[in-house]
Amino acid sequence: MQRFAVIMAGGSGERFWPASRRARPKQLLRLTDADRSMLEEAIDRISPLIPPTNILIATSEVLAGPIAEAIPALPRENVIAEPAKRNTAACLALAAAHLVQRHGNPGDLAMAVLTADHKIGAPDQFRATVDAALRFATANEALVTIGVVPNRPETGYGYIEVAPAGPRAAEPLATWPVACFREKPDLETAREYAGSGLHLWNSGMFFWRVSTFLTGLANHMPALAKATDEMVSALRGERDAPPISEIFAPLADVPIDVGLMEKAHNVHVIRAVFPWDDVGAWDALARTRVSDESGNVVTGDAVLIDTRDSIVFNETAEGMAVAVIGLEGVIVATTPDGVLVCQKDRAQDVRRALDEIRKRGGDRFT
Repeated sequence: MQRFAVIMAGGSGERFWPASRRARPKQLLRLTDADRSMLEEAIDRISPLIPPTNILIATSEVLAGPIAEAIPALPRENVIAEPAKRNTAACLALAAAHLVQRHGNPGDLAMAVLTADHKIGAPDQFRATVDAALRFATANEALVTIGVVPNRPETGYGYIEVAPAGPRAAEPLATWPVACFREKPDLETAREYAGSGLHLWNSGMFFWRVSTFLTGLANHMPALAKATDEMVSALRGERDAPPISEIFAPLADVPIDVGLMEKAHNVHVIRAVFPWDDVGAWDALARTRVSDESGNVVTGDAVLIDTRDSIVFNETAEGMAVAVIGLEGVIVATTPDGVLVCQKDRAQDVRRALDEIRKRGGDRFT
């Protein structure tokens, strides 16, 4: 069975403004590695298991060119541009259509859905987990996801609940039936989840046979299943098939978790045996980068005096001087045309600032 990886890389990463922009979002930035972008990290991490010829990047039309330019080793046809922003269900249906059009029988194709904006350590253990997930998915016609054992009561992640005999007694790389998916909780519920032994963070990574995925769409998202068949016909150039853009535009804006995974009865989870972090906002750098003796994470040239537990990111083309004095728990990020200063615990509010900038006519800064 042929294995393929689909790396989702269409997000805009707004909470990393001013460094992340529409045409250069966080997956193209060197945020968690000084030498590689997050997308390069994702490709390097999986390529020993799945070769670059079998790695597809699913992204937006705006980003297809920059991504192809940034990753020249990847075949250009492996960068798939979504005609419109329609969330992950439609994105993965389009990727599946490309695989079927190019490689034939969907029962012979295994698909790993990965992300371009997570920090994942221990790459050998990550690949072992992916390998185990693909083996189970192809042997059992299951929809498989990876769950991460919580190490804190996180309110920003969704959770996966397993049966009582699940991860507490599980051997490494075992799979367990999913009881249900839980939405992002309040703090009290997150504390309960973190200590239950029955709840895992939803990593947003999925594994299946393409045929199993298409069957799941037919059962739970029939309109998308029909559109997927139409997209295969369009990609094959069949007579009277409408263009992809016309098929894609009316599709619902639905995450694959909501549209398929929460409804299907053949969903299993495998515990991550590797360090994982969803790099969603600036404060994630405190968890994913090495800090100095005062707990500061610094990227670029900056002077810090009597400053602790802070994140300073200076990305100015002309080497603008940045100094931070006498502060604790702050984020300072500078680019040639933007400056952000906020408390670390307000990192999620960067998007609010960006919305206000747009309201004031500052689209050129976003």
